Amino acid sequence: MRTYFRNIERTLKTILVGMRITLQYCFARTVTVQYPDVPPTLQPRFRGFHWYEIEKCSACKACMRACPVDCIYIENAGVRKIDRATGISRGGAMVRYAIDYSKCMFCGLCCEPCPTECLHMGNIHDLSGYDRSVAIVEFAELAKQGLRTPVPLWMQKARLPGWAQARKEAWIEASQGRHEEMRLATTDQPIPKPAAAAPAAPAEGAKPPPGN
Repeated sequence: MRTYFRNIERTLKTILVGMRITLQYCFARTVTVQYPDVPPTLQPRFRGFHWYEIEKCSACKACMRACPVDCIYIENAGVRKIDRATGISRGGAMVRYAIDYSKCMFCGLCCEPCPTECLHMGNIHDLSGYDRSVAIVEFAELAKQGLRTPVPLWMQKARLPGWAQARKEAWIEASQGRHEEMRLATTDQPIPKPAAAAPAAPAEGAKPPPGN
């Protein structure tokens, strides 16, 4: 009998705790974001459609291995090595770097293991299209156009809201000065050999080696 009443007490207590949280939101002021006239509210760590810096990619395929749904496809013509001085990778052409967003679950696990930090979660929230083919984004082809992230169909209109136009211009500006490097990443490039180290000068007052 005691257990019966204890279970009733716990049930009522649980309901009251849940309803207290619910009622706080019931009487809170509602806020409607007038999208698309104003931008959608994105949190600082929002994970949107990717931003890819192809000229830094070494084609190590760490992102492809980390992907839990196998939605990343990488093809390269040969070994690529990054020049630490410039942050640019050279070597075999990046033939293909594609992500199938019909499978992607935006977990962000692909960005974490990247040794050159060339893959980032972007701020695009919508990539709607008229067929499934638009869900597969070919980033190597975008690089030839000087783009690092896909441009949605709704953002290709002649007249855009002010915030959308500003965001589009920011994407273009972020890749300014790198268009040639992005294009070269899709072609074969020789890997620069490290410069030979100059012989160290003898210390002042040091004795010359025997035989001199």
